[in-house]
Amino acid sequence: MNPDSNAPLRLLVVDDQAIIRRGLALMLDSEPGISVVGQAADGQEALDMALALRPDVVLMDLQMPHVSGVSATRQITQALAQTRVVVLTTFDDDERVFEAVLAGAQAYLLKDATEAEVLETVRAVHRGESRLSPTVARKVLNQFRALAQAVAAPPGPAPDKPAPPGADADAAQEPLTDKEERVLTLLAEGLPNREIAAQMFLAEGTIKNYVSRIMEKLHARNRTELAVMAAGRRE
Repeated sequence: MNPDSNAPLRLLVVDDQAIIRRGLALMLDSEPGISVVGQAADGQEALDMALALRPDVVLMDLQMPHVSGVSATRQITQALAQTRVVVLTTFDDDERVFEAVLAGAQAYLLKDATEAEVLETVRAVHRGESRLSPTVARKVLNQFRALAQAVAAPPGPAPDKPAPPGADADAAQEPLTDKEERVLTLLAEGLPNREIAAQMFLAEGTIKNYVSRIMEKLHARNRTELAVMAAGRRE
């Protein structure tokens, strides 16, 4: 991306906590070359404002009511190719990290980041770069190393994880059912269980059971590995 150096970076700030949202907007709007064009309190409002304002960068919280930051990130990046998303959140668990990355976020920062780190990340993403908090970067590297080892390994259950008594010996070879394929497709799009359940008109607990069954069939060791596998199956 080659932003016009004479035009200010147009920023949309998204956070459901008003004091954080307003503080970020005030801090960033005071910086030279940055113009905060809007503030949104949830994912749906963020999507609506992004489509209307077409900001260069969206600073996105993840845990919000109505529509999550992951879902909003996915919809914004799909609809607006030139808009970049920076996730700023308190959560660094594997599931949220990979959901956000698969949804199209170009940067992932934790809320213990300094003002200088947030500012530099916003500007770097506008230049077309990516940024990850150190702890998040380690998670990504470790997960992709694990995935590379899993792909290189011969098929079959891990030797240290024997099948439970009474388990179907052929379960690992079973094809995915139509519903499991649908769940896997939505996982690849970065949707959390709650939103998958809403789209499929099923209980969230049912989706969790589907995810567990798919993990068994594809020999995924955890949900994030499964999400990366799912994304790879779409390519």
